[in-house]
Amino acid sequence: MTAPFREWLEPRVRRWWRGEPGGWGPLFTALAVVPGVFFAAAVRLRATMYETGLRVPARASIPVISVGNLSVGGTGKTPVTAWVIRELLKMGRGPAVVYRGYGEDEGLLHARWNPGVPVIRAPRRILGVRMAIDAGCDVAVLDDGFQHRQMARDLDVVLISPSQPLPARLLPRGPYREPLRAVKRAHLVFITEKHGEAAAGARLAGEIGSIVGAPPTHRLPLEFAGWMTLAGLEKEAPQEDVLAVASIANPEPFQRATSSLLGREIELLAFPDHHEYTAEDVARIAARAGSRGLVTTEKDAVKLDAFRELLPPAWVLTLEPTPDSGAEDALRRALTRVLHQSEGTRGTERVSGSRQGPA
Repeated sequence: MTAPFREWLEPRVRRWWRGEPGGWGPLFTALAVVPGVFFAAAVRLRATMYETGLRVPARASIPVISVGNLSVGGTGKTPVTAWVIRELLKMGRGPAVVYRGYGEDEGLLHARWNPGVPVIRAPRRILGVRMAIDAGCDVAVLDDGFQHRQMARDLDVVLISPSQPLPARLLPRGPYREPLRAVKRAHLVFITEKHGEAAAGARLAGEIGSIVGAPPTHRLPLEFAGWMTLAGLEKEAPQEDVLAVASIANPEPFQRATSSLLGREIELLAFPDHHEYTAEDVARIAARAGSRGLVTTEKDAVKLDAFRELLPPAWVLTLEPTPDSGAEDALRRALTRVLHQSEGTRGTERVSGSRQGPA
């Protein structure tokens, strides 16, 4: 799929997922029927194979923690993963981040947020965990690992965003990779609320609470915490007019937060999720901004920093989890349990370091 076509398609598909009337919705619905049936069948078959023991996940010789979700993007996995890493560091552990790597932004952000923590890009997460063991790490944290069932996890943290529409329709009819009831497989659920989503978050908490066997669920606001430069240095809020630029799965909360914080309506220029910026993109941004400055996200900043000389003055709006005492205690208890259990027997089927483990 070419970048211009994806840029045209993505916002229209997301509006269709939200059930907005008109436009291309009827055509998308018709085209989604057959692939939707096959995708749902594949999800059910895969789940059955693991639940019945026909497929057995490999277990690592170190604890494996996953921060994942049920849907396609937009739930705050990367900042929440960074929070988990910081908690593990406070406990005196030596974690590594293992991520699949749809784009370079996650790896660059993890390296910026937690310097010194190994960041391992591995489409096969089993190999990534093995690399973490070889690097001397004693915990592996998977950024986006809930659907990666080949690797057993000691702790599954699942994030669900109120911005994702309900009912939870599976791809391609909706953004969900698994049905909502799949949360029963998790150990801990966080509802990640961004700007203006508190009411929707409360409704979603009630929806999850009605699922028999659902794990403990906590609401976790993701607050816009301050301003930085593209290089990650603190900066005062912009006083001039700005253009918002984002290549994230759900850019509307970012636009709303920017407008609210600055007290005026801000125009949004959205690119596809995980977009890798080119010189042509930067020229387009500069032309669209004109005499205005630029406001962007941390995920975009680590990619746009290489073009800073070609861009107008830029501000980065930072995003941080702001857990209440209940959510914070729940995570710490879960981590403590996992680390305590890891001191005992880890089982017979293991992924060890490359010199010891299976090929």
